[in-house]
Amino acid sequence: MTIGSLKLDILLYPSKNFCADADLIGRAESLGYDAAWIADSGGNPFFALTIAAAETQRIGLGAWSAHAFPRSPMVTAQIAWDLARQSAGRFVLGLDSGLRSRVDSPGGTESQSQLGRMREYIESLRAIWDTFQTDARLRFRGEHYTFRLMAPFFNPGPIDQPDIPIFLTGADSTLGRLAGELCQGWAAPALHTQSYLSNELLPALVSGLKSAERERLDVELAAPVIVVSGQDEAELQRAKHAAKRQIANLARSPANRGIISYLGWEETVDELKAIATSKRWEMMPNTITDDALSEVAIIAEPQDIRARIQERYAGVVDRVCVCVGRENAGLIETIMSA
Repeated sequence: MTIGSLKLDILLYPSKNFCADADLIGRAESLGYDAAWIADSGGNPFFALTIAAAETQRIGLGAWSAHAFPRSPMVTAQIAWDLARQSAGRFVLGLDSGLRSRVDSPGGTESQSQLGRMREYIESLRAIWDTFQTDARLRFRGEHYTFRLMAPFFNPGPIDQPDIPIFLTGADSTLGRLAGELCQGWAAPALHTQSYLSNELLPALVSGLKSAERERLDVELAAPVIVVSGQDEAELQRAKHAAKRQIANLARSPANRGIISYLGWEETVDELKAIATSKRWEMMPNTITDDALSEVAIIAEPQDIRARIQERYAGVVDRVCVCVGRENAGLIETIMSA
């Protein structure tokens, strides 16, 4: 389903039950969502996606922030190829380089090295996929990765839809430029604001597109969105508390130092570090003010959620991915039925 020009997806944080996660994706398909993503967080996203690929017909299926560097490109290429085959071309590979914000990389040396490794990772994936599809000799040599052998026994063979889309995920603008040059999409971090998307991330993506002589329509910008809503005041307050806990955890991540600096949240992060050191985890949501919550999350009555999403994101991003966990799985129905 689209909201105006926006595609509407769900982003699942995996549970320990792959079949239950796949069932949620089936529910999302029946309600009309465009795609379902599973984050590589606390569980392997590929297992539930494999089940969902067999049990759904239309909905797009994506791995969100799949950790690239711990997995060889050959391993990732094989997984993605199998899922593309199983889903009849509906699979999207979202890759996370683990690249920290430039704020944490004095001089940019580490950042540039990681960026070069990510570029090779993507290029090597496509070289491997080309060999899978055409049986051409595998000849990829780079600074970080070299692949020069593909025995027939290990080649899975061609598929009907071999052009697997790749989305980069991350908050650093250099990743946005790389996505603009090489990829089909860039997924923004869950911790963001409208102004950060417009003033920092979108220009980086456009810069990469221009350098590769590509058009804006060639790459999608996707934004995960934290939605806070409830049928009554008690439910709304529980949702606010859960969202503040999520934002507090995101604020502590080194990957989000860029937006922390942009928002001027350095004191909040210092407070979060002190709380974490003393292991007073229950206090973390208290560091996120109501104003900060409303700046990051969509807070609305059920019937107003879609309108608020369109108001904030239309003209800025192409896809909005509603963050869903086991505790708020009912959101996928609430948004569509309101």
